[in-house]
Amino acid sequence: MKKTGVLVLLLTTTLAWAQVTPVTVEGQFTFDTDKPFTVLDLYSQNEEPIPTKKKKPKKKVFYGLKTKKGFTRKGYGDKMTIELFYYLKKAEKPNGFVRDVYWFDFSRREIRRTTPAGFDPKKGVLVHGPYKRMMGGTVLEEGIFYKGTKHGRWMAHNRFDQLEDKEKYYKGWPKESIVTYYDPDKKTKVKEIIPMEYGEKEGFYYLLHENGQVAVRGEYRWDHKVNEWVENYPNGKRKRVIAYAKDPFDELFRPYVRREFDENGKEIYSNDKEY
Repeated sequence: MKKTGVLVLLLTTTLAWAQVTPVTVEGQFTFDTDKPFTVLDLYSQNEEPIPTKKKKPKKKVFYGLKTKKGFTRKGYGDKMTIELFYYLKKAEKPNGFVRDVYWFDFSRREIRRTTPAGFDPKKGVLVHGPYKRMMGGTVLEEGIFYKGTKHGRWMAHNRFDQLEDKEKYYKGWPKESIVTYYDPDKKTKVKEIIPMEYGEKEGFYYLLHENGQVAVRGEYRWDHKVNEWVENYPNGKRKRVIAYAKDPFDELFRPYVRREFDENGKEIYSNDKEY
């Protein structure tokens, strides 16, 4: 009987000790907690978040080219117009195939629109980057330039902030323009450029020889050929000049050949009548 009482006492003491003594597992901490924490849990709770810095876009850099900021101001009072724009920091030549080139004339203090041949690098530089023309608090015209040519979406509003025009361009060419290539897979050798606006031909047309020389160059207005169209040989020498009406709606005018040359550049035909 005494032995039985001793065994019961020992079992009771052992069970009580087992209940108050926590079982530890390697890698865990059990001090003053109801739930064990792993080392990773403690580290993540005590660690302060590391701030991450986002790369700020470079100021005055558009399409990878550095620019300078410019502005013009014309008029007085409520009719004063202000232009905000950027122009290239380093001189660049305009694309010779586009019709209109925009550049900032330092002497005139204005943005000029000319043909590529009319651009004078001694007098100014090509505009490049965002552009705004405003009157009061109203934006009259807004868009972006790419090396002196209109690019992307351009919006025009009147003084009452009503939308008047919206056009899309790609490096000076209307977005609808059609371009074909001698190598359609790689698209490195341009064959033909047909300028299109609102479903009609509008602007300078180009047909190129495979060696890159211009084969045919002319201008469309309102879907009609106008002024002189020039044809060239593959060696770059002039082949033929054809005269078209200056007015696209002149139905009485008949196109005619003004001049013709052989491959050596010698003139073989001439017609100097007025047109």
